[in-house]
Amino acid sequence: MKHFRILLFLVALAASLAAPSSAQIRRDPSGVNVNSQGATTVFISFGGLRDQVPVEATWCGELVPAAPAVGFRCAPGTIFGRLPIRFDQSRTEGSLFTDVMSIPPSVARRAYQAAAEGDESTFFYVRRFSSLVGGPDEYVFVTCRLTGGGARVPLALLDVQLESPTRDNVLQVSPGATPEEISARIAYNGTGRLRGRWEVVLPGEEPPTSQDLLTEATLPASERGLQRRYTQVSRFDVFLPPTGRFTLPGPPVERLPTEVEGLYQVLLRVEASDDKEANSNLGNVGGTGIVRSGAVAGFPMPTLRYVVGGAGAATSYAPGLSLLAPQADATPGPGALDFSWTQARDAALYRLELQTANGDEIHQALLQQGIGVYRAPSWLAERAGGVGLRWRVVALDAEGGTAGQTAWRTLRLD
Repeated sequence: MKHFRILLFLVALAASLAAPSSAQIRRDPSGVNVNSQGATTVFISFGGLRDQVPVEATWCGELVPAAPAVGFRCAPGTIFGRLPIRFDQSRTEGSLFTDVMSIPPSVARRAYQAAAEGDESTFFYVRRFSSLVGGPDEYVFVTCRLTGGGARVPLALLDVQLESPTRDNVLQVSPGATPEEISARIAYNGTGRLRGRWEVVLPGEEPPTSQDLLTEATLPASERGLQRRYTQVSRFDVFLPPTGRFTLPGPPVERLPTEVEGLYQVLLRVEASDDKEANSNLGNVGGTGIVRSGAVAGFPMPTLRYVVGGAGAATSYAPGLSLLAPQADATPGPGALDFSWTQARDAALYRLELQTANGDEIHQALLQQGIGVYRAPSWLAERAGGVGLRWRVVALDAEGGTAGQTAWRTLRLD
């Protein structure tokens, strides 16, 4: 069986190499080292698409001829898994297709178990392409070689967590005060330099999209300069040894803005680095140049938020509780009015309190933990009587007692 698999692989490889370059989709790299004990992420370029679109991606232990389709597909009974939709960061540009192969730990374990039982220490990543003009499907495979997660594996980020000493999802800061220290806990494969910058989204700015939060190496070369930029706080350039774990210090907290009240977001922006194991040569797939893809990741980078509140905000908030929207002294336009806030760790219920600017109660609402948003009734502006409105959120514990509360925030209603 072992010799048959070797023979089959050699036949598949020979057929792939013998085919005219204009007749088949090409890829680079054609073979990669992957971590046998965990996840792996690799940037792969495909070229030569002719009115074809990617359909699915599969990992398997053996290949068989795909006739009447083109190429070699996974043998039934040897499939280890399929690329999860949430990890699919592929892009198509004309005849080029860039793919981010994110191997889950479950696939690596199955491949390792098969190798431990006597199979080859290689398996295959197979992309199927479908024709838009009625042509046959085409299967293109990349060989995955089981190794450790060290220096010969492409530098890739597997997990990133932004955190503070209190481990709150949202930090509470008084105007002009200094926020808590921030750090990024990173799990990765490979080794090399991690380069990038810390940025801050200021109150009122358009928040970043998932596309903006991807690492630069995850994007095709043509899209790497198009991500939205925000206020830069500091830069970093560190060496990641082949140990798989690293804690990156955050930006200098004294440089984080706290003068204006509102919600801020701290962003970790990771730039592409030159890593031989992660490079993709477009010259081998019909393009030009080499795509530097060190520090690729199959997911957007997380953000950490902090809220700058009014005087006394640091003592009036329960841990993790803060008002989000509407902003202080805002004048909402016509249409539905939504109140939103962050979640306190120890709260069972939340009581939203609405009063006139004179302190007369207008409305209250009780909401369960985990909701964090309330749509105001349509009669709210009429009942406020044109004298303005203020609101706050009170966190209640399981016994109905007050676990904490926010400061009042004013609101103008037409």
